[in-house]
Amino acid sequence: MIKIALLGFGTVGSGVAEVIENNRRVISRRLGEQTEIAHILDLRDFPDSPYAGKIVHDIDTILADPEVKIVAEMMGGVHPAADFTKAAIEAGKSVVTSNKAVVAEEGDKLLRLARKHGVRYLFEASVGGGIPCLRTLADSLSCNDIISVRGILNGSTNYMLTEMTKRGIGYGDILPEARALGYLEADPTADVGGFDAARKIIILAAMAWGKLLPLDAVSTVGITGITPGDISAAAAEGKKIKLVAEATRTGGRISCSVSPRLTSPGSMLYSVDGPFNAVEINSNAAGRTLLYGCGAGKLPTASAVVSDIIEAALRPSEDLPAYRWTKAGPDDIIIPGLTDGIRPLCE
Repeated sequence: MIKIALLGFGTVGSGVAEVIENNRRVISRRLGEQTEIAHILDLRDFPDSPYAGKIVHDIDTILADPEVKIVAEMMGGVHPAADFTKAAIEAGKSVVTSNKAVVAEEGDKLLRLARKHGVRYLFEASVGGGIPCLRTLADSLSCNDIISVRGILNGSTNYMLTEMTKRGIGYGDILPEARALGYLEADPTADVGGFDAARKIIILAAMAWGKLLPLDAVSTVGITGITPGDISAAAAEGKKIKLVAEATRTGGRISCSVSPRLTSPGSMLYSVDGPFNAVEINSNAAGRTLLYGCGAGKLPTASAVVSDIIEAALRPSEDLPAYRWTKAGPDDIIIPGLTDGIRPLCE
């Protein structure tokens, strides 16, 4: 029996419990044994949940349980999520997470700590929801020199831009609708300002080249300045505006940016509409590879978390080169210049 603990029982956390329950037969076949959720850490109680008896309010309950070998963190934010992750690793437990903020800010330190304690720190769900983009970089393209990684990494803004294009409306018109549909938080800055996508491209770049860039090294422009005139001008050229995150390496130095781009029908990203995500990897042997799917949502993201749980259970202490990161220094970074307008994509 493999016992796990969940940190956070919100949308993704409850989705993880659902995937484990609904796919129990498949998971046990992969692992050769059953899994059990031993504890769920949350500030709230869930008296009507079948997991009500698993709820705990103190991280020490989980840290002190020697039977719990894997912890899944879905709390959001950097603290206390990073602190709980560090404590779990130091207690000899592997940690898997969907928390892009922690991975983008503390990933190098947590990966070193996991190596030191002989456990795993895995985060497939932090980028692209259910799209297996990080493991593709780590495993399937491991013999390749990665030239660039780019993609549509934020489903909320992609939905907004799709509707703006279809209906010829501006940012201010679609914002209330996106909020009402639940695509945006009460404070939408991380999404519409491009910072969510910036954190994800930082993680993709680290997987590709082993260097973790700071957030301020990513030139970031969001979608707030896009007008109906911009939409019409793009449509007149047969193009669409997409919020594209891109990382490239030139002469050993990494450049990362997020900005609205004009995409033509010849682009792999042109047809990625609605709340979907796509990651395009350009490598020297395999060429251009496109990964497409549900980039967010309860079950797609939970699917990636549970896949990491399986990976951690099967290979509890494997040290893969793709997960050996160092902090990028000034000599590792090129900061591209972006204007506040739309930067055409060169394809």
